[in-house]
Amino acid sequence: MIQNIPLEKVLFLDIETVPLYGNWQEIPETEKALWDKKTKYQRKDEISAEDFYEKAGIMAEFGKIICISIGMLEKNETLKIKSFAGDDEKKILLEFGEIFNSPRLREVILCAHNGKEFDFPWISRRFLINGMQPPYPFQMFGKKPWEIPHIDTMELWKFGDYKSFVSLELLAHVFGIPTPKDDIDGSMVSSIYYIEKDLQRIIDYCEKDVLTLANIFRRMRQEDLLQRNLNLD
Repeated sequence: MIQNIPLEKVLFLDIETVPLYGNWQEIPETEKALWDKKTKYQRKDEISAEDFYEKAGIMAEFGKIICISIGMLEKNETLKIKSFAGDDEKKILLEFGEIFNSPRLREVILCAHNGKEFDFPWISRRFLINGMQPPYPFQMFGKKPWEIPHIDTMELWKFGDYKSFVSLELLAHVFGIPTPKDDIDGSMVSSIYYIEKDLQRIIDYCEKDVLTLANIFRRMRQEDLLQRNLNLD
């Protein structure tokens, strides 16, 4: 039962990703050809590889992480949130990876919405692409399913119904939690990053998702909502 999970060991996380390049003209020809091959069967005949490139932010081979936000419960029932963000993905990953050197995080349990299909593998792949090993909680090889310290709120909501998909926004609504999409949503992140160049707006959005994620998990445990700790030091 999820009520038996020690909440103080759960690390809630969310990531924001964008295409590696701001526009099609910047992409090396080799990568253009690989993108064309990769997406050939996903695109309809009338959609070119160039037009489809806006989707590159959801593929770890063609995108990059610009923000990782994490949250952990404090003793006073508030959620302490911290973000790692910027233009230098390797620096983001290095700083994020260092937190797992803390004794508190040696047995951490990772939690994300659709984390098993997106956040966890995305982070792991980008670590490898940047020449680093993923932190221990992301390493799955040789582990039995029940030994993998991952919680996925989408999976919890499915109750075995594998054809079901539910967004974080919808779960927030059904549980009476304030929406994290009151300013932007995921489809706007790339343009805000490359065109508006407003990274802080993306960080704020990512941190709202982490708070919402934690509160959805709390509601699933029939517990009260958490408040956010604004002191991130």
